[in-house]
Amino acid sequence: MTRSRRQELYYISMQRGREPTDKMENCVRKRRLRVCVATCNRADYSKLAPIMFGIKADPDNFELEVVVLGSHLIDDYGNTFRMIEQDDFDIGSKLHTIVRGEDEAAMVESVGLALVKLPDVLQRLRPDVLVVHGDRFDALALATAAALMNVRILHLEGGEVSGTIDDSIRHAISKLAHYHACCTRRAERHLIAMCEDHARILLAGCPSYDKLLSAHRRDDHADIIKAWLGDHVKEQDYVVALQHPVTTDIKNSIKIYEFMLDALISFNKKTLILFPNIDAGSKEMVRVMRKKGIEQHPNFRAQLRGPRGGAFGTPVINLGTRQTGRETGENVLHVRDADTQNKIYHALELQFGKRYPCSKIYGDGNAVPRILKFLQSIDLEEPLQKNFCFPPVKDCNSQDIDHILETQSALAVDLGGTNLRVAIVSMKGKIVKKYTQANPKTYEARIELIMRMCSEAMQDAVRFNCRVLGVGISTGGRVNPQEGVVLHSTKLIQEWSSVDLRGPISDQLHLPVWVENDGNCAALAEKKFGHGKGVENFVTVITGTGIGGGIMQHNELIHGSTFCAAELGHIMVSLDGPECSCGGRGCVEAYASGMALQREAKRLHDEDLLLVDGLSLKKEEPVSAIDLINAARLGNAKADAVLRTAGTALGVGIVNILHTVNPSLVILSGVLASFYEGPVQQLISQRALHSAQGIKVVTSDLAEPALLGAASMVLDYTTRRLY
Repeated sequence: MTRSRRQELYYISMQRGREPTDKMENCVRKRRLRVCVATCNRADYSKLAPIMFGIKADPDNFELEVVVLGSHLIDDYGNTFRMIEQDDFDIGSKLHTIVRGEDEAAMVESVGLALVKLPDVLQRLRPDVLVVHGDRFDALALATAAALMNVRILHLEGGEVSGTIDDSIRHAISKLAHYHACCTRRAERHLIAMCEDHARILLAGCPSYDKLLSAHRRDDHADIIKAWLGDHVKEQDYVVALQHPVTTDIKNSIKIYEFMLDALISFNKKTLILFPNIDAGSKEMVRVMRKKGIEQHPNFRAQLRGPRGGAFGTPVINLGTRQTGRETGENVLHVRDADTQNKIYHALELQFGKRYPCSKIYGDGNAVPRILKFLQSIDLEEPLQKNFCFPPVKDCNSQDIDHILETQSALAVDLGGTNLRVAIVSMKGKIVKKYTQANPKTYEARIELIMRMCSEAMQDAVRFNCRVLGVGISTGGRVNPQEGVVLHSTKLIQEWSSVDLRGPISDQLHLPVWVENDGNCAALAEKKFGHGKGVENFVTVITGTGIGGGIMQHNELIHGSTFCAAELGHIMVSLDGPECSCGGRGCVEAYASGMALQREAKRLHDEDLLLVDGLSLKKEEPVSAIDLINAARLGNAKADAVLRTAGTALGVGIVNILHTVNPSLVILSGVLASFYEGPVQQLISQRALHSAQGIKVVTSDLAEPALLGAASMVLDYTTRRLY
């Protein structure tokens, strides 16, 4: 089966797997929508091809026309129109529109030449909609011609910011376009601020992500790389280099290009270098490359174009100002002032060989179905005249359009000693659906179950109209959140030390992953959804099977130098107390945890000192901490003494915390929280320093602090990024 046929079948399956919206069910089109897709170069074709496959795969609703122009038809740039023919698309029109010269005047003349040739094509094709992509000067000619000829325009990737003249061209196309399919939330907000009609803006994501995020096997890109660089080249052991000129600062961009080549030569790694595009200044760049003998250098292979695709989590170095303002993931290291070879070389040393969590800033793999639905929703009877929305609406909600009904959500995972739980959590902290299974005893079974439960939740998220932004994991033990690794586990979770959770889960789900200690997750949950909201300094203490917690100082978690901070259950309150699960003695956890109370309840029961009038135990059920509490409430003096000792131990531990970090609030969480609130507050008033005696102790109102805290890592980080 050919590659083009596989892609076409892929997009047919995507459409069949999605139910139409109510709006689409009620929409009856009298004839097929004639869509003209115009592509100018190899880069925009990578974004347009998935849409073209989707249109071609739905002949009942669409009629596709393809127009090719620009550098696609230039020998020096690889005659890349052949890629389109190899993908089995019929090219209706080929327009030679490039005036050679690769300078500013040539770009202007190319726009003029395209404007001369395009009217005949548009008159002959008479499309209902012209789809145009991006920010190229060729695309500006397309949008200008279509707008003047009353052809509706759908502009892809408007609203983005990237520096140089591209921004001006992109925004000009946006003003000419009637409809917009943008990639990111920020781009959507930019279009709204530019007075574009919000009802005609689709937050779709990047079309090229669809195939990448849904691929279940590697494509032939690795084989192509080996064909160019040699069979001995290893994965992640080579560099792909590409730099385009900055048309508003050609002289400086050529200097940066020279520094980049020198740095790559010194770095001494196998390098696939792609020729620059046709913008003004590209001729000078090619001269620099040939002057340095790059095409003959044993470490380099120069190509006009590379395979379409990408590797998520791949480290990237961005040189110069051409992409200034572009939204990027944490895998991108910016060298905006690339004024020395040494600075670029140092960036190569920092980035080479690293791996980062995959990012979904530019989409979740469902862009094409959204765009096709958006196209079908276009009412050709509506007036063609654009309506601008003046003034831009500040902080307007952008979630009430039929084609973007998804709720931004997170997958939250809670790894407890007994159960493994996964939940879909919305931005407002609502648990949309929760899944619970017994936590397996072995590492392999546990990872397999996490993957299976997360995959099930991802499928349900589509049904619930939830857009999953990432995965947050709460787990017992010491955690390095920077690397997403569990360093050391508690005794409650076996085979759970030196475990990389981020890597395999991110690779499997194609989502960014955050991992944090369960006590810290409880503090994060309170910060976003509970009593800690708006409080700069507070402490959360979990009182459950064990004792844990998190410390929030100046709105940030305290992790410590070895990620051992806030182990509140292991504050020692006695030198010769009972043995603790950590191996020490006299810890708060050894007195006040659910395990400690259960131990004491069993001791009293074995000595026939637990049961009192009104309290009975079933023979088949083990004695629990609740039995101890009930016995104390019914007047059992021995049980009451145990609980008073437990409350005192916890209170002393919290007083030590108050004297160490001086929070303004203490939040008790967990099943024993309400029981301990009074004794702890009383002990603080008796034993704390005078200035700390007024610090308030409250019981958490959150039913699922671990899950909500895990979700908050995703929801906060993915919606507040600054680049």
